[in-house]
Amino acid sequence: MKTSWKIIAGMALLLGTTVMAHAEDMGSLSGRITFAGTAPVPKRIEATKDVEVCGKHPIFDESLVVGPDKGVKNVVVIVDGAKGGKFFSQKAVLDQKGCIYSPHVVVVPTTGELDILNSDGVLHNIHSYSTLNPPFNVAQPKFKKVVTEKFTKAEIIKATCDAHNWMQGWIVATDHPFVATTDEVGRFTIKDIPPGHYKVEIWHETLGKQVKDVSIRAKEDTKLNLELAKK
Repeated sequence: MKTSWKIIAGMALLLGTTVMAHAEDMGSLSGRITFAGTAPVPKRIEATKDVEVCGKHPIFDESLVVGPDKGVKNVVVIVDGAKGGKFFSQKAVLDQKGCIYSPHVVVVPTTGELDILNSDGVLHNIHSYSTLNPPFNVAQPKFKKVVTEKFTKAEIIKATCDAHNWMQGWIVATDHPFVATTDEVGRFTIKDIPPGHYKVEIWHETLGKQVKDVSIRAKEDTKLNLELAKK
Protein backbone atom coordinates (compact mmCIF):
# COMPACT_ATOMS: atom_id res chain seq x y z
CA MET A 1 0.00 0.00 0.00
CA LYS A 2 1.34 3.41 -0.92
CA THR A 3 1.78 5.70 2.07
CA SER A 4 0.82 9.30 1.40
CA TRP A 5 3.17 12.16 2.14
CA LYS A 6 0.54 13.78 4.41
CA ILE A 7 0.50 10.67 6.64
CA ILE A 8 4.31 10.67 6.89
CA ALA A 9 4.39 14.39 7.68
CA GLY A 10 1.66 13.97 10.29
CA MET A 11 3.60 11.16 12.01
CA ALA A 12 6.70 13.35 12.02
CA LEU A 13 4.81 16.18 13.70
CA LEU A 14 3.52 13.83 16.40
CA LEU A 15 7.00 12.47 17.05
CA GLY A 16 8.63 15.89 17.08
CA THR A 17 10.94 14.98 14.20
CA THR A 18 11.57 16.16 10.68
CA VAL A 19 11.50 14.20 7.44
CA MET A 20 13.01 14.81 4.05
CA ALA A 21 10.46 16.33 1.72
CA HIS A 22 10.19 17.21 -1.92
CA ALA A 23 10.44 20.91 -2.72
CA GLU A 24 6.75 21.12 -3.50
CA ASP A 25 5.89 19.66 -0.07
CA MET A 26 7.79 22.21 2.01
CA GLY A 27 6.07 24.57 4.41
CA SER A 28 6.77 28.13 5.49
CA LEU A 29 6.76 30.34 8.57
CA SER A 30 5.68 33.96 8.55
CA GLY A 31 4.43 36.54 10.96
CA ARG A 32 4.96 39.88 12.59
CA ILE A 33 6.91 41.03 15.63
CA THR A 34 5.47 44.05 17.45
CA PHE A 35 6.43 46.22 20.41
CA ALA A 36 4.50 46.15 23.68
CA GLY A 37 3.82 49.64 24.95
CA THR A 38 4.43 53.09 23.55
CA ALA A 39 6.85 53.18 20.63
CA PRO A 40 10.10 54.96 21.58
CA VAL A 41 11.03 58.19 19.82
CA PRO A 42 13.99 57.69 17.46
CA LYS A 43 17.16 58.93 19.13
CA ARG A 44 19.36 61.10 16.94
CA ILE A 45 23.12 60.64 17.21
CA GLU A 46 25.57 63.48 16.73
CA ALA A 47 28.54 62.70 14.49
CA THR A 48 31.63 63.81 16.40
CA LYS A 49 34.27 62.70 13.89
CA ASP A 50 34.70 63.05 10.12
CA VAL A 51 31.75 65.42 10.23
CA GLU A 52 32.16 66.38 6.56
CA VAL A 53 31.13 62.80 5.68
CA CYS A 54 29.34 61.45 8.75
CA GLY A 55 27.34 64.63 9.26
CA LYS A 56 25.89 64.85 5.76
CA HIS A 57 22.74 62.98 6.78
CA PRO A 58 20.99 62.45 10.13
CA ILE A 59 22.14 59.40 12.10
CA PHE A 60 19.73 57.60 14.42
CA ASP A 61 20.23 54.91 17.04
CA GLU A 62 19.11 51.63 15.44
CA SER A 63 19.27 49.48 18.57
CA LEU A 64 15.46 49.63 18.75
CA VAL A 65 13.55 50.68 15.64
CA VAL A 66 9.76 50.64 16.09
CA GLY A 67 7.39 51.77 13.34
CA PRO A 68 4.19 53.82 13.77
CA ASP A 69 2.19 50.56 13.82
CA LYS A 70 4.54 49.12 16.49
CA GLY A 71 6.34 46.75 14.11
CA VAL A 72 9.90 46.06 15.31
CA LYS A 73 12.66 46.09 12.72
CA ASN A 74 15.83 43.96 12.84
CA VAL A 75 14.44 41.08 14.89
CA VAL A 76 16.24 37.83 14.03
CA VAL A 77 14.03 34.73 13.61
CA ILE A 78 15.80 31.35 13.50
CA VAL A 79 14.16 27.95 12.92
CA ASP A 80 16.34 25.71 15.06
CA GLY A 81 16.97 22.16 13.87
CA ALA A 82 15.67 22.48 10.31
CA LYS A 83 17.80 20.54 7.85
CA GLY A 84 18.66 21.07 4.21
CA GLY A 85 17.59 24.07 2.20
CA LYS A 86 19.65 26.31 -0.03
CA PHE A 87 21.07 29.77 0.54
CA PHE A 88 20.02 32.40 -1.95
CA SER A 89 23.67 33.45 -2.15
CA GLN A 90 26.97 32.47 -0.54
CA LYS A 91 28.01 36.13 -0.52
CA ALA A 92 26.69 38.68 1.99
CA VAL A 93 27.47 42.40 2.02
CA LEU A 94 27.81 44.84 4.91
CA ASP A 95 28.32 48.46 3.86
CA GLN A 96 29.75 51.33 5.87
CA LYS A 97 27.88 54.22 4.35
CA GLY A 98 27.01 57.50 6.02
CA CYS A 99 28.97 56.24 9.03
CA ILE A 100 26.42 53.54 9.87
CA TYR A 101 26.32 49.82 9.12
CA SER A 102 23.92 48.93 6.33
CA PRO A 103 22.12 46.67 6.90
CA HIS A 104 22.12 46.96 10.69
CA VAL A 105 21.76 43.16 10.88
CA VAL A 106 23.33 41.04 8.14
CA VAL A 107 22.91 37.27 7.68
CA VAL A 108 25.98 35.32 6.50
CA PRO A 109 26.20 31.59 5.61
CA THR A 110 28.92 29.69 7.46
CA THR A 111 29.77 28.19 4.07
CA GLY A 112 30.07 31.63 2.45
CA GLU A 113 31.72 34.96 3.15
CA LEU A 114 30.99 38.55 4.08
CA ASP A 115 32.20 41.50 2.02
CA ILE A 116 32.58 44.56 4.24
CA LEU A 117 32.49 47.71 2.11
CA ASN A 118 33.79 51.18 2.85
CA SER A 119 31.65 53.58 0.81
CA ASP A 120 32.51 56.63 2.94
CA GLY A 121 36.05 57.39 1.84
CA VAL A 122 37.21 57.82 5.45
CA LEU A 123 39.04 55.48 7.81
CA HIS A 124 36.80 52.85 9.39
CA ASN A 125 37.89 50.10 11.75
CA ILE A 126 35.57 47.12 12.02
CA HIS A 127 35.83 45.20 15.26
CA SER A 128 33.95 41.92 15.85
CA TYR A 129 33.11 40.49 19.27
CA SER A 130 32.64 36.82 18.38
CA THR A 131 33.22 33.93 20.75
CA LEU A 132 32.71 30.85 18.56
CA ASN A 133 34.46 32.39 15.56
CA PRO A 134 37.85 34.11 15.70
CA PRO A 135 37.27 37.82 16.45
CA PHE A 136 38.84 40.39 14.15
CA ASN A 137 39.80 44.05 14.42
CA VAL A 138 40.61 45.41 10.98
CA ALA A 139 41.47 48.93 9.85
CA GLN A 140 39.80 49.85 6.57
CA PRO A 141 41.22 53.08 5.12
CA LYS A 142 39.49 54.83 2.24
CA PHE A 143 41.59 53.10 -0.43
CA LYS A 144 40.64 49.65 0.91
CA LYS A 145 37.15 49.39 -0.50
CA VAL A 146 36.45 45.77 0.48
CA VAL A 147 37.45 43.55 3.40
CA THR A 148 36.29 39.92 3.24
CA GLU A 149 35.68 37.77 6.31
CA LYS A 150 34.44 34.21 6.89
CA PHE A 151 32.56 32.63 9.79
CA THR A 152 32.55 28.84 10.18
CA LYS A 153 30.38 28.61 13.32
CA ALA A 154 26.77 29.69 13.78
CA GLU A 155 26.70 32.74 16.04
CA ILE A 156 25.20 36.21 16.47
CA ILE A 157 28.13 38.64 16.53
CA LYS A 158 28.30 42.27 17.57
CA ALA A 159 30.39 44.57 15.34
CA THR A 160 31.55 48.11 16.05
CA CYS A 161 33.80 50.73 14.49
CA ASP A 162 36.72 51.82 16.69
CA ALA A 163 37.05 55.00 14.63
CA HIS A 164 33.38 56.06 15.10
CA ASN A 165 32.08 54.93 18.47
CA TRP A 166 28.38 55.25 17.58
CA MET A 167 28.61 52.67 14.80
CA GLN A 168 27.20 49.29 15.80
CA GLY A 169 25.78 46.38 13.85
CA TRP A 170 25.22 42.64 14.05
CA ILE A 171 26.44 39.71 11.99
CA VAL A 172 24.27 36.57 12.07
CA ALA A 173 26.43 33.63 11.00
CA THR A 174 24.17 30.68 10.19
CA ASP A 175 24.72 27.09 9.11
CA HIS A 176 21.27 26.83 7.51
CA PRO A 177 19.07 29.19 5.46
CA PHE A 178 16.00 29.10 7.72
CA VAL A 179 16.75 32.55 9.15
CA ALA A 180 15.09 35.92 8.59
CA THR A 181 15.21 39.47 9.91
CA THR A 182 12.08 41.58 10.26
CA ASP A 183 11.46 44.52 7.96
CA GLU A 184 10.30 48.09 8.71
CA VAL A 185 6.83 46.91 9.75
CA GLY A 186 8.04 43.90 11.75
CA ARG A 187 7.20 41.25 9.19
CA PHE A 188 9.25 38.17 8.26
CA THR A 189 8.90 35.10 6.03
CA ILE A 190 10.97 31.91 5.97
CA LYS A 191 10.19 29.60 3.06
CA ASP A 192 10.87 25.99 2.06
CA ILE A 193 11.02 24.54 5.58
CA PRO A 194 10.75 20.73 5.84
CA PRO A 195 7.60 19.69 7.72
CA GLY A 196 8.23 18.98 11.39
CA HIS A 197 8.18 20.32 14.91
CA TYR A 198 10.75 23.00 15.73
CA LYS A 199 11.99 25.46 18.30
CA VAL A 200 12.01 28.99 16.86
CA GLU A 201 14.41 31.49 18.40
CA ILE A 202 13.40 35.15 18.29
CA TRP A 203 16.29 37.50 19.12
CA HIS A 204 16.62 41.26 19.33
CA GLU A 205 19.62 43.21 20.61
CA THR A 206 17.54 45.30 23.03
CA LEU A 207 14.42 43.21 23.65
CA GLY A 208 16.22 39.94 24.32
CA LYS A 209 15.46 36.37 23.25
CA GLN A 210 12.37 34.16 23.27
CA VAL A 211 11.89 30.58 22.10
CA LYS A 212 8.59 29.32 20.69
CA ASP A 213 7.39 25.89 19.53
CA VAL A 214 6.01 25.69 16.01
CA SER A 215 4.75 22.91 13.77
CA ILE A 216 5.44 23.24 10.06
CA ARG A 217 3.09 21.36 7.78
CA ALA A 218 3.53 20.46 4.13
CA LYS A 219 2.28 23.11 1.70
CA GLU A 220 1.05 25.32 4.55
CA ASP A 221 2.15 28.66 5.97
CA THR A 222 2.44 28.63 9.76
CA LYS A 223 1.86 32.00 11.45
CA LEU A 224 3.94 33.29 14.36
CA ASN A 225 2.97 36.70 15.71
CA LEU A 226 4.71 37.92 18.82
CA GLU A 227 4.79 41.01 21.01
CA LEU A 228 8.09 41.95 22.65
CA ALA A 229 8.47 44.18 25.69
CA LYS A 230 11.44 46.23 26.80
CA LYS A 231 13.07 44.77 29.89
